[in-house]
Amino acid sequence: MDFDQIIERRGTGCMKWDAMQARYGVASEDGIAMWVADMDFRPPACVQDALQKLLDHGIYGYGGQDDAYRAAIVWWMAHRHGWQVDPGHIFTTHGLVNAVGLCLQTWTTPGDGVLLFTPVYHAFARTIHASGRRVVEAPLTLRDGRYEMDLDAASSLIEPTTRMVILCSPHNPGGRVWSVDELRALAEFCTRYDLLLISDEIHHDLLMPGQRHIPMPVAAPEITEQLVMLTAASKTFNLAGTHCGNVIIADPNLRKQFATTMAAFGISPNSFGPAAVQAAYSPKGAEWVDALCTYLDGNRHVFDAGMKAIPGLRSMALQSTYLAWVDFSGTGMDRAEFTRRVEQDARIAANHGPTFGSGGETWLRFNLGAPRSVIEDAVTRLQRAFGDLQ
Repeated sequence: MDFDQIIERRGTGCMKWDAMQARYGVASEDGIAMWVADMDFRPPACVQDALQKLLDHGIYGYGGQDDAYRAAIVWWMAHRHGWQVDPGHIFTTHGLVNAVGLCLQTWTTPGDGVLLFTPVYHAFARTIHASGRRVVEAPLTLRDGRYEMDLDAASSLIEPTTRMVILCSPHNPGGRVWSVDELRALAEFCTRYDLLLISDEIHHDLLMPGQRHIPMPVAAPEITEQLVMLTAASKTFNLAGTHCGNVIIADPNLRKQFATTMAAFGISPNSFGPAAVQAAYSPKGAEWVDALCTYLDGNRHVFDAGMKAIPGLRSMALQSTYLAWVDFSGTGMDRAEFTRRVEQDARIAANHGPTFGSGGETWLRFNLGAPRSVIEDAVTRLQRAFGDLQ
């Protein structure tokens, strides 16, 4: 588990490094890619071995027997999160953005409203808009340096055509791990207004020391009839390119409805994604994740200390994920100026805050899932780019 190893990704066709010139004007030759939410680490050896076994066999026909794959998911959720999952409740989609799209097709119609607590993962809004549905933004409240859901304010946004809430748990980009009380309050909110809750918990394994993620079915089992769970190994083990996500539905009526949509779109997994997940969700995979979280915590401390040394910058305290959320409002600069300094002076590609919705206007998101030396280089560049403030 050598997380310090530099693995060259430029020229491999990856979005994170090879597309940042077109997207941000930052050349990969001298820039640092800190935008796309994948890591610059190889997955654990158990995953590499499983994929190598497929390659060595050399036949890539249709899969079908997935009992061991489902059992691995069940084992992981029980051992890592205290959540008992029935293997028959698991659907496999082409990643979780695909899963969100399928949920929209199943339970909403064009023109319906979908509530998001913003700022939040930008693909939610993009998929909602592309489906012809309406994004209903419920801004998060910033209190004591962390985000909280204002359900009283959200109540005023509910209309007869508001059908669904999509929750990001843990939260991206703020890195919040929602408490049991917060999750239960949201469940009661959804029950009160008869809203389907889609809980995207893709970051649930990436926890900083002392943090514990509580799956929504564990926090609020009473909401089963209105709950759809989205999980994946992709963020945890850096497997996003395998496009393998899971939709887990305990309620039989919701499960039947979603199965109809899956059949209508002909959705079935490729051979490589389930093989990687089955290998990852294992004791060896768990050992690797523990080491990864310790390493990411070290990256977080390096980055946060570096941001604290720049007057006017504030990095939100990270409880989960490897995504740092940095507020530039204290610099007194407008968005164009601080973004220019990050991209042109520091030569860093970071996600623009407004893409995450209301509340992101003065923020940028930085990916810390990289070797420590890359994070240290990024800190040095940012301190130099804002050196006149020091």
